[in-house]
Amino acid sequence: MKLKRIILLISIISFTMIFLVGCGTKDKVQSSINNYVQLLNEKKYDEFYEGLSKKSKEYIETEYGGKEGFINKYTSIYSAMNVSNIKIALKESKENLQVPISISMDTSAGQLKYDDLIIKLEKEDNEYKISWSESLILPNMIQGDKIRVQIYNGSRGRILDRDGNILAYDGEVNYIYINPKTFDKSNVSNLASILDISEEYIQNKLDSNSNPDHLIFIVKVSKYDEEKASKALEIEGVNVQVGISRVYAQGEAFGSLLGYIGNITAEELEKNSDKGYTASSQIGKNGLEQVYEEKLRSKDGVHIYIERGEEKITVAKTDSKDGEYIQLAIDSKLQQEIYNQMDNEKGASIAMNSTTGEVLAMVSSPSYDSNTLVSYKTKTIAKELEESKNAEFDNRANNAYSPGSTMKLITAAIGLENNVINPNEKMSIKGLTWQNSSSWGNYKVSRVKDIDSVGLYEATIYSDNIYFADKAIKLGREKFISGAKKFGIGADIKFEYPMAKSQISNSGSIEDEILLADTGYGQGEVLTTPLEVTMAYSSLANGGKIMAPRLVISENSEPNIYSEAISKDFLEELKKDFSGVINDPNGSGYLCKIDGVNLAGKTGTAEIKSSKDDNNGNENSWFVAVDLDNSKLSIAMVMEDMKDKSTSSYLVPKVKNVIKSYLNR
Repeated sequence: MKLKRIILLISIISFTMIFLVGCGTKDKVQSSINNYVQLLNEKKYDEFYEGLSKKSKEYIETEYGGKEGFINKYTSIYSAMNVSNIKIALKESKENLQVPISISMDTSAGQLKYDDLIIKLEKEDNEYKISWSESLILPNMIQGDKIRVQIYNGSRGRILDRDGNILAYDGEVNYIYINPKTFDKSNVSNLASILDISEEYIQNKLDSNSNPDHLIFIVKVSKYDEEKASKALEIEGVNVQVGISRVYAQGEAFGSLLGYIGNITAEELEKNSDKGYTASSQIGKNGLEQVYEEKLRSKDGVHIYIERGEEKITVAKTDSKDGEYIQLAIDSKLQQEIYNQMDNEKGASIAMNSTTGEVLAMVSSPSYDSNTLVSYKTKTIAKELEESKNAEFDNRANNAYSPGSTMKLITAAIGLENNVINPNEKMSIKGLTWQNSSSWGNYKVSRVKDIDSVGLYEATIYSDNIYFADKAIKLGREKFISGAKKFGIGADIKFEYPMAKSQISNSGSIEDEILLADTGYGQGEVLTTPLEVTMAYSSLANGGKIMAPRLVISENSEPNIYSEAISKDFLEELKKDFSGVINDPNGSGYLCKIDGVNLAGKTGTAEIKSSKDDNNGNENSWFVAVDLDNSKLSIAMVMEDMKDKSTSSYLVPKVKNVIKSYLNR
């Protein structure tokens, strides 16, 4: 009995030792393969090489010239395929040196999956080393195979104007190359002059080239700049090849609106990691190209295959897909005319159809030619950007501004609606300054023209700040804020283009009486976008209704009412008052009068001060006008830094020129 117990104990000990040895072996195998997967995902092919068996390294030395060739092999193949997220799962096996696995990896042609594969191991110095062959790059590979990746480009979606004219598309451009074998370096200066780039840039390209058989890429030139390509081609050794790139057909007037595309950054790639972008992708960088990236973007088709002699063995294949087009409500001629009138002054302008809500123009000035950002910046353009401190890249069309006296339509409409304003009653005012009570201390509201008795009409055409400040106070903050929201101020307006949020005040409320008074005539803390000012005045031509603004009519095709902003009971009164701004010789917008055209509108000057006592602040100028009868065109224009220029004599005629041009078509 004792002998049996001893034998049983020995058996248990032996089994336990075998089990532990087995577990230790499995752990080492698992560790070896885990390390293999991690190094592949981290692209540390040099460290991966160190974990291979001696026989594998001997084979690699013969076949690929050693470690360096091995690293280059993996780098070139996995980079071309855009391999990532490699996963290997071990399967149960009784054989430690031949481990069955399943493997998956993401590529530019989609995910690859393989089951029932074998990783062979060799035990060396009590370590498990991987027995390498080409099948560890791709399971189907054998010695002598080459991996090829063929790209089939899709076309990015076009952007069209309201008439179907192309604004942005994938089209032909000229790629300028130098043939180092035939190019004489004495022509560097000549080529730099033609292309308007630095000689140093070209010289560095030449110096960094190590292969005389390869053409050296210099720049990409837009097809709208054919003369440069033609002149460059006259130089011996310069080669011009036609390729496909994003092309913008309308120049600077559309730059801020459309934006541009460019090479994806590492940050953008990480942010869009689940959307199929690669390190070589291009992506919308600004404007509509960025806002509508998902709709516009194309997807390249990819064919990954093994080349084995004359045979092509498909590994994975996807078809290319073109992006979708978008059509805008934009009238290209109107957009260009407004931009020309603004003459590179800082500001913005929005034009819309009062009855449909279609945004006919959306201009930011100054702007940029999007073609220069997908090709290259010349020395001239780079200098201009430096001098302007990149003012061209501030999209002012979606900025929020202090509205100045354009706010007076809103105050007038709210006042009439709440019986605070009676157009037949006049307010007696003495002098050019006023305060509601002595509690204001030294602060007073000022006006330009000294008129003893002021009604709504006079207050509108003379732009009397005191009249509107008084009416805002009498309304009270709750009624004033509620009424302003009907015009979009402080409310959310659904629009296809990102806009700054307007506000009635910094806090959203108006507790202070002085702030309420200032807000009534468009100062204080109130901020509006040019779009909201245009929308407000469009109601005068549309029965008091404001239409929801529409920019992309290919997907937003039906007109919808945004707000019943002005009661029909007071519409005719307001049309009379704000027509007087333009038709009355005393009106601040009289220089916009066009015979036979029934216009209403308002000028505005917004003081930009750091405090109430600031006497050195700048001024922004506004003018908004609406055709009440025929075209229903409503247009607002704001220009910055206008302290030394008259709104009435400088800005008003610009808007008049735009309206006349539009009506005379």
